Amino acid sequence: MSHHEIDVLLVEDNPDDAEFTLRALRKANVALDVVRVEDGVAALEFVLGTGAQSARAGARLPRLMLLDLDLPKLDGLGVLRRLKADVRSKVLPVIVLTSSDRQADVREAYRLGANSYIVKPADYAALVAKLGDLVRYWLQVNEPLRD
Repeated sequence: MSHHEIDVLLVEDNPDDAEFTLRALRKANVALDVVRVEDGVAALEFVLGTGAQSARAGARLPRLMLLDLDLPKLDGLGVLRRLKADVRSKVLPVIVLTSSDRQADVREAYRLGANSYIVKPADYAALVAKLGDLVRYWLQVNEPLRD
């Protein structure tokens, strides 16, 4: 079964933060195909094609995941731990995008395999700039592993 390629999977439970991030992504790069899920279990199901997303079994990985840490059902660190331990998803670039600047969170995210850790700026213009740089790097500059 052929599925179109998703550029960015946004894993964010807070509707205001999600809208803020989606608007900033659109402003930074209008051509992105972004899908949002609201909890850690939904993120794993989407990426791995299981549970409610079983129709996606065998689908291509998103090109990039933006992962909040404070999520219902399974927190961001739990999502990261499961994704990076699974051979199907360990190569997925995961960018932690969170409000936490706690060094313990930063350290644990990197220990579990996060590719980058970004603290969400409160200022919209700063968020647009950061997300623009992030998207350009991961989707245009970086050479991804191709299957």
